[in-house]
Parts: sequence; structure tokens; C-alpha cells
Amino acid sequence: MSNNGSHVPVKTGTSKSSKTIFHFTAGLCSGLTSSILLQPADLLKTRVQQSQQALLPTLKNILSSPNPIRGLWRGTLPSALRTGFGSALYFTSLNALRQTVAQTNAPLLTNATQTKSSSALPKLSNTANLATGAVARVAAGFVMMPVTVIKVRYESDYYAYRSLIGAGRDIVRTEGFRGLFAGFGATAARDAPYAGLYVLIYEQLKRRLTSMTNGNNEASGVSSSSINFVSGAFSAGLATAITNPFDAVKTRLQLMPAKYGNLTHAVRLMVQEDGLRSLFGGLGLRMTRKALSSALAWTVYEELILRAENRWAANHQLPLST
Repeated sequence: MSNNGSHVPVKTGTSKSSKTIFHFTAGLCSGLTSSILLQPADLLKTRVQQSQQALLPTLKNILSSPNPIRGLWRGTLPSALRTGFGSALYFTSLNALRQTVAQTNAPLLTNATQTKSSSALPKLSNTANLATGAVARVAAGFVMMPVTVIKVRYESDYYAYRSLIGAGRDIVRTEGFRGLFAGFGATAARDAPYAGLYVLIYEQLKRRLTSMTNGNNEASGVSSSSINFVSGAFSAGLATAITNPFDAVKTRLQLMPAKYGNLTHAVRLMVQEDGLRSLFGGLGLRMTRKALSSALAWTVYEELILRAENRWAANHQLPLST
């Protein structure tokens, strides 16, 4: 992609192993960027869901502490590890799944209309976008689950862990290895529909916005990065609103697994104690954070992939394809 935002033809012929490296590296960079910049919003979301306290009092408590900056970025390391490597695994597996589906040329899975796009990624059907997004996200979530549990407990004020290793040892000592996967059911129930809906809406919106510029981003003054960012933000906001109850339950299960037990019991107990509003705790914060983080992550990811593939093709003098 050129600096003026115009659509640059992508050169084909990149080896499979090189593409895997491209997607892993781009996913890692995008995940680290979004997690570090937006850690305060993630921490506040955890605290609000934990205590059902309003956002402003929660923020005031942190800002009135002896070290407010450190307090707002508490848990950045586990968050960066989880989001960075989680994004790398997610984008790598998502690309592998999408490439495999695209190569089948099945009418129900591939997009028959070859419209111009702001992306170098495969064009699939709505069903395929929904399925590949869900499978890739749940798989990456399972691998990174122990880091996710430690991250949530770092962000909470229930625990006072001093190191990642110490946190892991304490969880295993008190809860066994199962404790490192506390809340996975609720996480999968949240991530599968979220990721599936996100990829589905994201790809649809990109196509519509690109078609509105008649595929000529340079002439319209709209860059591909702008299209990807707007599409990512809107898709994340909508998917987040739909799946927030699962996120609220996941947080309680990871903080107090002994009390809440499993997904069904946690929902009943939360509604009994705090009413239906407990299922939507932190919704505003989560929507804002997910909209920004997803838009940023996907824009960085797609930009890096496009540049990497063009550079690889140029270095190997491969023919251009539009």
C-alpha cells in the first residue's frame, strides 16, 4: 500500500512458510500495539465488572492512589503477552483456515463476486467468514487461557500477585491446573460468536465502503487504511454489544471460580445478587476498548501483510496481479 492510501496491486507467489511468518509477525505487532495503548480501559472494565461500581468512582480510586499511572497500566505484561501472542496465533490460524477454504472454490464458501477490496486477504462467503473467525478465535483463546486468567487477576484488586510465575504457582497450588483454565467455557461462548460476527460484519462493511468509492480510493480521497479502521471499529462495537453477557460471566468465573462454579450457575447467581444489569457490567468500556483495539489491530495487521507480500514479491521478481 502506498503512502497516499491508493490500492496497490498485490504480487502473488509468496511461499506458504513465508506467509505464515508474515501473518504471525503482523498479528504479534498489532496485538502488542493495541494491548499496551488500551490497557487502562481493559483494567477499568475488569474492576467495574468485579464490583459493579460505576466507572467514575472506580477511576477516582485509582487516580487517588500513590502511583496512578502504574495503577492504570497494572497487568500490562500479562495483557501484552496474551494479546500479542494471542493475536499472532489468531491471525495465523485465521489466514490458514481462510486460505484452505478459498482453495476449495466451493460455491457456498467462497465469494463469487470478485469486487475490489481494501484487503489482500481471501474473499469468502458470509458462512465461511463466520465459521473461520469463530474456530480461529476459540483455538487461540484455549492456548492463551492461562495467561488470560493471570491477566484478569492482575487487573482485579482481589489479588496482590508480584510476578507472573508467582501468580501461576499460586493458582496451581490452590486450584490445580484447572484453575489456569477457569472460565474457558464462558470465554469460548463469548469468543466464538464475537469473532465470527466480527469477521462477517468486517468483510461485508469493507466491501460496501470500497464499492462506495468505486474501488478507486486515491480518486475519492479515502485510503484503504481508513476503510479498514472504520470497518473494524463498527464491527467490534456491534459484536461486543451482542456478546457482553458472556464476558461479564467470564470475569466472575476467573476471579472467583469456587463461588461461581460454571457458566450456568454463574449466570443464575449474578442475576440473583445484582440483577440483569450485572450481565452488562462494563459494556460501555468494553465496546469502546474493543472498537479501538480491533480497529487498530486489524488496520496494522492488514497494512503490514500488504507491505510484506509486496516486498517479498518485488524481491523475487514475481508478476503483478490485481
